[in-house]
Amino acid sequence: MFAKKHPAAATALNNWYNIARSADWGKLADVRDVFNSVDYVGNDRYVFNIKGNDFRIVAMIFFDRRTMFIRFVGTHVEYTKINFSTI
Repeated sequence: MFAKKHPAAATALNNWYNIARSADWGKLADVRDVFNSVDYVGNDRYVFNIKGNDFRIVAMIFFDRRTMFIRFVGTHVEYTKINFSTI
């Protein structure tokens, strides 16, 4: 579990998860209403800054199906080493 290795992320990740789990987003603007720093990086992938940009989540969001798949959770440094558009 990511939060065991990075306990400083636990509260922020849980808050993000609770909001995202109950969301009914139909488009990027809906996501930005809640998470204004979210970025679309292509290929249905969106990057969320967590805890003041210390951590990142890359999620695939399919708005038409109201479905999200978390593809990556990591530190900002780890994020810089991945190909976020294909992960």
